[in-house]
This record gives sequence, structure tokens and C-alpha cells, in this order.
Amino acid sequence: MTSADAYTLACFFGALVSGARWLRVAQREHYVPLSATRFAIRWWTIGVSNRALAAIAFGATVFGFWVPAACVITALVTLGGPLGLSLRGRTSSLAWTRRLRTIAAVSLVFAAVISLLFRQLGFGPAGCAILAIAAPSLVDGVLLILKPVEKRFARRYVIEASEVLDRVDPIRIAVTGSYGKTTIKGYIRHLLSETFGVVASPASFNNSAGLSRSVNEHLGQGTDVFIAEMGAYGPGEIADLVDWIRPSISVLAAIGPVHLERFGDLDTIVASKSEIFATSRTAIVNVDAYGLTGEADRLEASGIEVLRCSSIDPDADIVVIKNSQGLEVTVSGRQIVVGLPVDAAPTNVACAVAVAVTLEIPDEIIARRLADLPSAEHRRQVLVSESGVTVIDDTYNSNPAGAAAALKTLAELDAHRKAVVTPGMVELGHRQSAENRRFGVDASLIADDLIIVGRTNKSALVDGSRDGNARVHVVKSREAAVQWVREHLDPGDAVLYENDLPDHYA
Repeated sequence: MTSADAYTLACFFGALVSGARWLRVAQREHYVPLSATRFAIRWWTIGVSNRALAAIAFGATVFGFWVPAACVITALVTLGGPLGLSLRGRTSSLAWTRRLRTIAAVSLVFAAVISLLFRQLGFGPAGCAILAIAAPSLVDGVLLILKPVEKRFARRYVIEASEVLDRVDPIRIAVTGSYGKTTIKGYIRHLLSETFGVVASPASFNNSAGLSRSVNEHLGQGTDVFIAEMGAYGPGEIADLVDWIRPSISVLAAIGPVHLERFGDLDTIVASKSEIFATSRTAIVNVDAYGLTGEADRLEASGIEVLRCSSIDPDADIVVIKNSQGLEVTVSGRQIVVGLPVDAAPTNVACAVAVAVTLEIPDEIIARRLADLPSAEHRRQVLVSESGVTVIDDTYNSNPAGAAAALKTLAELDAHRKAVVTPGMVELGHRQSAENRRFGVDASLIADDLIIVGRTNKSALVDGSRDGNARVHVVKSREAAVQWVREHLDPGDAVLYENDLPDHYA
């Protein structure tokens, strides 16, 4: 083996390790094409050290066309960098699913072919050095190529699920929205379960793979109602789900700037989420949300039965108001609940009640079931730790409306010292910086301490915090934030954990 061959192998190994790192990122981003490249750019441009390492790797690669040994530097940089993004993962390791194994195998073949091509062109070790640098783009290219293949592969499970649905023939209810979907799904299941045999898609199984699995594994004789949570990362995705699930009752709960970087604007989100009504006989719409009053009017004009839900419009079909006594629930002008002591978003409750009303659940059963609504895990859950500190766990996900509600919960607590732990909110597109700055303002006015986790939204949160009096602490990880809470908060104090980003965020 020549020295040039050794340098080439070193760079190829660097490309393989780097590729594994970006495969993990792609998996955490639901295999969305271009996700690996997008995060690679973020990581290599955050911090002086990573920017310097990126420049060194690029320079070494260019220099390697004349001095092949320089490419070893590129191999070393791609093996260990970017700094802070580990290969194994702190919050989630690679899950070697069938899909990931396929992507990895195809990526390996492509890498081998490209490296051989570079060798034939006389690039030498520099060719593999380029491959090591471009590993995230290679992963994204494979994701693009395999996307139609994966869609066809998943189709057989969808066909099987369609057959199960036709055989069991339950009432099919679909729920979507920018946020609140999982909570509303749980509320609906709770309100109906005394009267019907109910199966709901578990956790956040809200795409084609998750929903087909839910149907194939859980539906059987005795299932009267199937509740499908439907999520989307872009236009057309909900339409695909509706095409085979064919819900007769559909709920559109909320519209907000979630996944905005993928949708582009709120009007596109409205249009995409409204795909859920394509097969519906009854449409349940939160008319308080952006653009949904007009959508309700459009649906009604098309001949679909529409139930309007609101927390502010007294003329809506289902009105849920929150006051000092609790929730007040009104259905078609008649009060069915007054002073309900439940900490829940009024429109989430209204949407669930609307489903129960559509299925003719008696008022007295609705009222009784509302008294013990289940809380969704990691969504504004309030508990007292062993140390005596009150913890508000709102870590499942975060959006501007939910974060504001969590801060309100913290503000209402009778605590000596209050703290907020957060990495901020993501996937808000062009509004991300402004929304995080606003949260920083509000948090610093309520809390005594604001603990910022990571660097993704650090600047915006710190900037916002200047409008308040909170002491600001910046830590690298969630673990470091928890340690800070343990060391500084005492019994009678309170902390809000708002969001928890996976570790592929900086």
C-alpha cells in the first residue's frame, strides 16, 4: 500500500464516520431530504472553534491536491467534528431500523462509487477528502432517491390497514392542527370511552407509517371508533392520509407558526391542514385560530355540517370559557358545565366536546367525563419533586401559544423563587428569532432566573430577557440545567421546563 492509498483510506473512513453522524440527524428529522445539510451548515457555523475547524478542513482538502498528506487533517476534522455533535448521541442513538439500514447501505455504495470515480479522475486522497466534507449532502441525496421507494414500500402496510378499516368499519375521527392534536385526541377518547369501544393512534403516531401500524395492530372486533391524529410537514401529506382512512368526522384545532420553515406561511398551513375535511360529513373547527373562520364558512357552503368551537365567540356552537371559577362549557346555547376545575386550553376542550355532541353523547355523560380529563404527558404537567420544588413539565414540544400558557401557569403558582429552563422554540421559520425574543421578555418578567439551554436560540432569549429582571444563566445541556435547579432551588420554589430539544440542535 502506498502512502497515497493510506491517506485515501483515512479520508474514506472519515467520510463513513461523518456519514453515520448525519444519518442520525436525518433520522431524528424524520428523513426529510436536505435536513442533514441544513443542520451541518448550522453546526459548522456555530462557534469560533467549529468555524475554524471547517476552514481548516476545507483548506487541507484544497492543499491536498498538491500535498496528499494534508488530507489526513480533513479526515481527523470530519471524524471528530463538528464539536458538540456526538456520533452516538446524548438523547437518542441511531435506531437501526429497516429504513435506516437501507439508507446506510445505499449511502455506502454511493460513497464507494464516488471515491472510485474521483480516483479515476486523478483526484487522489483529495477526492475522498471532498467526500468526507460532503457527507451530509450525500445522505440527503440518498434520502431524495429513496423517498419514492419508501413510499411504495409503505404502501403495502397502508393497503393492509385499509382492509382492516373496511372489515371492522369503525366511526373514523381525524384530528389535526399546528399543536394540541395529541391532547385533543386524548380528550376525545376519554369522553367517548364510556359509550363506545375506542381505539386511538398512540403517542404521536400521526403519519402514514404510524397510523397504518396503529390500525393493523390495535383494531379488531369491538372497536366502534378509531381516532387518528394526523400531522404534516408540507402540503399534500394530510390528503394522502385522508385518502385511505376516510374520516367522517374531522377536527381542525389550531393554526400557528409550527414547521413554518417547511410550510412557508400561515395561509399554506391553513390550506394543508384543511385537507383533513375531504371525506368528512362533519367538520369541527376552532374558529378562534388564524384563518379558520373563513374555512368554516367555506366548508358550510360546500354542504358539510360544521360545528364552530370558540373561547371568545358566544355565538359559536361549542363555547368554552375560562374564568376564575374554572371552565364553563356551553353547547348550542345550553350550559352543561359551570366551574369545571380543569387546567386545560378552552378550545381543546371545545373541540373534544364537539365530537361527543356529534356522536350524540348525552350532556350528563359529557359533564361527568369532563370532570376528570386526562393530562397529556410532558404538557404543562405540574408535580412536586422529592426536593419539594414544584415542577411544570412542558417539555414535549413548544410553540408560542403553549409556551405562553405554561408561563401563565408558573405565574399563578405561589412560589418563593421561580425559574424557567428552556432551549427556546424551533421550526418557526422567519418568526423564530422574534418569537423566542418575545418568550425571553415574558419569562424574564415572571421568573427570577432564566436558564437558557444550548446556543440555538441563545441570542434571541438573552436579548428578550433584558426587558425583565431575571438572572440569566446559559448552560450547554439539559443535564446541566437540571443540575443547576438541584443546586439552587429549595422547597417552595418552582421551575418551568419549557421544551426539550434533541441533541442534534446546538
